[in-house]
Amino acid sequence: MRHLLARATRRLGTRTAVAAVTTALAAAAPFPAVAATGQEPLSRLVDPLLGSANGGNTFPGATLPQGMIAWSPTSTAGDQTNTAAANGYAYNTTRIRGLSLTHVNGAGCHPGAAGDVPIMPFVGDVTSSPSADTRDAVYAADFSHADEKAVPGRYTLGLASGASADLAVSERAGVADFSFPADRPASLLFRVSNSLNGSEDAHVEIDAAHRKVTGWVLTGAFCGRRANGGTNNRKSYYRLHFSATFDRDFATTGTWHDGTLSPGGTSADGGEGYATGNDRAGRGSGGWVGFDTRADNDVHMRIGISYVSLAGAEANLRHEIAPHASVSDVAAAGARAWDRELSTVRVQGGSTARRTTFYTALYHSLMQPNLISDTDGRYVGMDQAVHRLARGQRAQYGNFSGWDQYRAQIQLLALLRPTVAGDFAQSLYNFARQNGGVWDRWVHISGATHVMTGDPSAATLATFYAMGVRNFDYDGAYASLVHQATVPTPADLSDAGCPGQCEGQRPNLAQYMTSHYAAQDVCHCWGGAAETLEDSVADFGLARWAKLLGRTQDAGSFTERAGYWRNVFNPDTGYIQARRLDGSWVTPFSPGGDLGFAQGTSATYTWMVPQDVQGLAEAMGGRAQAEARLDGFFHKPDGSWSVRGGDPLRYDPTNEPGIHAPWLYNALGAPWKTQATVRQILDTVYTTGSGGLPGNDDLGTMSAWYVFSALGVYPETPGRATLLLGAPLFPKATVARPHHRDLVVTAPDADDTHLYIDAVRRNGHPLTRSWLGPDVLRSGGRLDFRLATVPDTTWATDESELPK
Repeated sequence: MRHLLARATRRLGTRTAVAAVTTALAAAAPFPAVAATGQEPLSRLVDPLLGSANGGNTFPGATLPQGMIAWSPTSTAGDQTNTAAANGYAYNTTRIRGLSLTHVNGAGCHPGAAGDVPIMPFVGDVTSSPSADTRDAVYAADFSHADEKAVPGRYTLGLASGASADLAVSERAGVADFSFPADRPASLLFRVSNSLNGSEDAHVEIDAAHRKVTGWVLTGAFCGRRANGGTNNRKSYYRLHFSATFDRDFATTGTWHDGTLSPGGTSADGGEGYATGNDRAGRGSGGWVGFDTRADNDVHMRIGISYVSLAGAEANLRHEIAPHASVSDVAAAGARAWDRELSTVRVQGGSTARRTTFYTALYHSLMQPNLISDTDGRYVGMDQAVHRLARGQRAQYGNFSGWDQYRAQIQLLALLRPTVAGDFAQSLYNFARQNGGVWDRWVHISGATHVMTGDPSAATLATFYAMGVRNFDYDGAYASLVHQATVPTPADLSDAGCPGQCEGQRPNLAQYMTSHYAAQDVCHCWGGAAETLEDSVADFGLARWAKLLGRTQDAGSFTERAGYWRNVFNPDTGYIQARRLDGSWVTPFSPGGDLGFAQGTSATYTWMVPQDVQGLAEAMGGRAQAEARLDGFFHKPDGSWSVRGGDPLRYDPTNEPGIHAPWLYNALGAPWKTQATVRQILDTVYTTGSGGLPGNDDLGTMSAWYVFSALGVYPETPGRATLLLGAPLFPKATVARPHHRDLVVTAPDADDTHLYIDAVRRNGHPLTRSWLGPDVLRSGGRLDFRLATVPDTTWATDESELPK
């Protein structure tokens, strides 16, 4: 790290370079106005390392809001075919095998996805094939966190070998300064085949005359190694191209393929496959370029990427980063981009630690969706063909973790970045049209992975529309999603990929429409009970969307289907339970069991009826009984809190099916219990530091939960724009509403002891209900909270004003 200050000074660019980088970033998307001079740059409050331990699966590297490039380390624990972390980086694993160009935030599969083209600064002679180094004993390096620094848009790392890297990015390109010991051989290894899940094929080309390294990797296979369905997904669905140029000549070049090293080589091909262990060890290809560092130990590199072509990668680099821009130039522009993005919410007060947790959560929430279109508007669709953006669409986005995101992250995106939300909606519709009308539930880049369960696209786009997003073909998208929900296909009867990646988007739809539930023994799905609940939520979203569009018949039909959850509620056990085709309940049954469910237990899924809380309470015997049961969901028998997970009968903050449950008390007439429960989770489950997230961030979902909860509001249910009210965490927050009046939330008494709502005023008028209608998204205004240290058990409890 001792070289970094001198390097940054020597590489300072001209004002023209700074202006060019800034212009390119600003032109990429319309941001809210930058905060006034003298206010704290919000990017300085973000800790990209937060969530990189404890299963959060975040990455610390350089990326921009919704950016294509995400330049971050790939760690290793001694097995080149099985990275030590789900998404390439684990805080407690301090050895890396490269700095990879793409990452996904917080996905749960191990390994998750991407991690494409690790570039490794290597000190020493390259004397054997790096692919043959299957234990990462030679061509990897240790590091200390003392030599690591991560800030939004920039990442620096010093290695025990004496090499260091300083990285900064635009949306589709980046710059790097690599330094090496002056008295040792110095190389950069381009491990083109070494994506996290492996690769089908890869290519590297070294052009010494033009100081250039180019190539690509053909890969995919998200979740391709998991036991439940992964074999079906060991396939390629995207090709990442890159073009890297340098400021100095190469002293040496070389390539490798599998175990064969070719010193002086300039071209190599070969993938690793998608297996693991001995079935993949020793395979793959790459190349290296060496440098004479005796007089100058610093190497400057510029790199562009594209999912379309090499020419696209080079055009992206030219368009976004000026020729002589330094790492500091690009990093400064990136920090400004993040400051603009983060300024969509301006909180005041609270401790520095609390603001760090909040703004890091907002940072993680707004990382995605991710650009896959080039600066010229071209992108590769789900049909593997090259397409151009339609008129009015600003960008094509990929990476849709539907089962996770539809519960909180997409609502936050619609609230803060509605234009991005509309382009994202159009992107998903584009993919569906390129995929035979099928809306895949987990889109990685432009690939259909089938991961998880339910029909999250219906819930997502219905929510976007309800929240006022209109910059997409909503009539066409609605018709397509209705078709998917009502017309069976052959894939609905396939067990390929099941249970985790079933190919049928609406598994055994014909049976579902006849029986009005997904039968466990014939559903061709992950779990019949879970599938029924997920489809009920999706159909509720379609019903609400149909009503807004004036499609009365559709609204009635889907409203009826939204109630199918009742067909898997067993009145004898009082829990959601899987059923067979003959109507009998699947036994043996335990509330703590997961038979019939996906990544959760019956105890958790029983609360997953956000669209009909009153109906669920009635099925449980009334609101009082439901409230008592919910108390038991958040507390142990001795009355102590149980909100950290690990108990199959109680709340699990690490996964999505139950994350809305703390807010259900509002509908049960006990909103003060929502206030207490949410604050307990905010204060004990979310923290600063590498272990600061409760579990997988799942493309910003867990972070979005925190952002909403800290503001004192939370989306009631997918398909509606209703926001539930809780107690704000900060004395003041201003939410910027593009093209609308800002929403200002004040709670002057907010602190560690004032947990409860004593009174609320909306635009000066008393508010006696615990929810806000969609008009707040249009008109903004003020929400003024008076908080107390003891609960008010009468506020917002009138039966006629409870959330539905």
